[in-house]
Amino acid sequence: MKALCWYGHGDVRVETVSDPTIQEPTDAIIRITSTAICGSDLHLYDHYMLTMQKGDILGHEPMGVVVEVGSAVKKLKKGDRVVIPFTIACGECFFCKKGLWSCCDVSNPNKEIAEKAIGHSPSGLFGYSHMMGGFPGGQAEYLRVPYADVGPFKVPDSLTDEQVLFLSDIFPTGYMAAENAEIEAGETVAVWGCGPVGQFSIKSAWMLGAGRVIAIDNVPERLAMAREHGKAETINFDDGSVYDRLQELTNGRGPDRCIDAVGAEAHVGGSIDSYVDKAKAMVMLATDRAHALREAIYCCRKGGTVSIPGVYLGFPDKLPFGAVVNKALTLKSGQTHVHRYLAPLLARIEKGEIDPSFVITHTVPLDDAPKMYKTFRDKEDGCIKVVLKP
Repeated sequence: MKALCWYGHGDVRVETVSDPTIQEPTDAIIRITSTAICGSDLHLYDHYMLTMQKGDILGHEPMGVVVEVGSAVKKLKKGDRVVIPFTIACGECFFCKKGLWSCCDVSNPNKEIAEKAIGHSPSGLFGYSHMMGGFPGGQAEYLRVPYADVGPFKVPDSLTDEQVLFLSDIFPTGYMAAENAEIEAGETVAVWGCGPVGQFSIKSAWMLGAGRVIAIDNVPERLAMAREHGKAETINFDDGSVYDRLQELTNGRGPDRCIDAVGAEAHVGGSIDSYVDKAKAMVMLATDRAHALREAIYCCRKGGTVSIPGVYLGFPDKLPFGAVVNKALTLKSGQTHVHRYLAPLLARIEKGEIDPSFVITHTVPLDDAPKMYKTFRDKEDGCIKVVLKP
């Protein structure tokens, strides 16, 4: 089969590799019909995520059709159309039973690596380093899915791939970000980053009762999408101090809830700390450029909440933790518990409350994936979200 393989910093290639096979009786094999490039894939592309190996297959936002199931699989059959959550969960451990699917204690076969790095291992992830299990990803023609009675989610034929594909990751991620923000009716929510997760955070904030949403970025196409589809007020951080503008917009109080949908690769703004982050990253003294998180903490009103769906990889420094304590802020984060949101978010799509396909700007064959990684990373050609068709 064809698959997109990682070979180093900025080096991804479409190659012919062996087809996946059933390895455990609980496995299924999926023929991929649509898959996507995620912003967190860029952390691999830019080689900020360690424990990658040459030839690893990338991708964690796939969907497709079941072509084979293991002998123990009871809930799937050949021909079922499914979305695959990017988090892999066993369904039976302490964390899965509590609905903390991304914390699954069983699905990561390389948990010792993660334990040494962060204390405890999260769940296995598709296409996201050997620390997260070394599972081949879904930017390929076929995918092996472990725990097939737990993860794959059947979707109706009445909806297109483009309407349901993002249930695999970014729609639940944006929704959980808004849920973690603990929004109360009528409150002001500020969202840093208008990439795909930021766009879904904006839409989800409205669903959860926000009275006002303010979106922060510097990419014109992203800001335009936030205004048009997200009905958000926008701030271009190139135009001046985000803090001053938010103070002005909130009568000096600050936003009630802040969402950092940027993560580890915040772009250089006009602040000294962002230049320091970039310099450290260039000489490998740091993996995380945390300007957006610092700014969200600084801007959030006293007693507010900072929700962090953005991916951080190591030890971001110079976080204003004094502000967290003295302003009585709540911080909430985590890999998305995708399984928890699949049914309720599908119901919202079916009711017409949201059409997630609005974020798609580019749909290309899998063979074009290497070119589109660069286009997406460099924010060229108005690129916000790329869907690949194997």
